[in-house]
Order: sequence, then C-alpha cells, then structure tokens
Amino acid sequence: MRCPFCANPGNRVIDTRLAQGGDEIRRRRECLECERRFTTRERVEAVLPKITKRDERREDYDREKLLAGIERACEKRPVSIDAIERLVDRIERRLQEVGEKEVTSRYVGERAMEELTALDTLAAVRFASVFRDFQRTEDYADFFESLDVKPTDERS
Repeated sequence: MRCPFCANPGNRVIDTRLAQGGDEIRRRRECLECERRFTTRERVEAVLPKITKRDERREDYDREKLLAGIERACEKRPVSIDAIERLVDRIERRLQEVGEKEVTSRYVGERAMEELTALDTLAAVRFASVFRDFQRTEDYADFFESLDVKPTDERS
C-alpha cells in the first residue's frame, strides 16, 4: 500500500477494525517516510454473473440499477432504505450461490418480485407492472391471483 501523500510503499498498521456489519475491514496506517496517517478499507470482491437481457445482450450486473428499480417500486410506501438494501443483498447472495457465469434478467426480476412480495405487496405489483410490461387490467388481476391475494371489501 503506497502512502497517498508521498507515494512511499512503506507503512505500518496502527489500528484494524471491522466496518459495515463485518463486510469490510478498516485499517489506520502510518507512513514510515512522512509519518502521516491514512485509512484503507478492504472488502471481499464479489464475483457476480453477467446478466443476459431479453434481446440477448449481455451486461455486467449493476447493483445500482436493481436498487433504483426497487426504490421506485417502493416510493411512498412504508419500506425503509435499510430494508431495500437488505433485499438487494439477499438477491446478490442468491446470484453468487447460483454459481453460473451468466443469468437471465428474468431470473433477477423474478427474485426481486419474490423478495418484494414478502416485503410489500403493492411495491411488488408496481415492480411487476414494469418488469412484466402490464398492458391490461387482466395482467394485474392475474398477478394478484398468482400471489393468492384476495382483495378485501373494506365496506363490510
């Protein structure tokens, strides 16, 4: 590790701590040349598969893209950002566990809908309406039927 101030490769670790729920190691270091201190962070590099789109294009997995889609579905819903982050973490873990070099965008979308259904049904419907390109009211009815969710009559 080179010092960011003088570029000297010699330094010593002063303090080591776990950060971000144990997923990252934070180290305080001191340069042996200029004696200035700096912080480094280490984390395990996750190897995630490429995503195969409907038109057969292949893209690198993009956490921010998935996170943005789920956040849009959860807008104005009682779902915290922490819950959304944990949801995306679970999807990423499943992608790693699959062990494939490529997975379809459909697979990722289905996992997102499963997770959202458990978290907030309306958010799942919003996500599904974009992901599955709902065009008719029957599409929504079919989705609710697949969830086995029966609408309740609030007037009774």
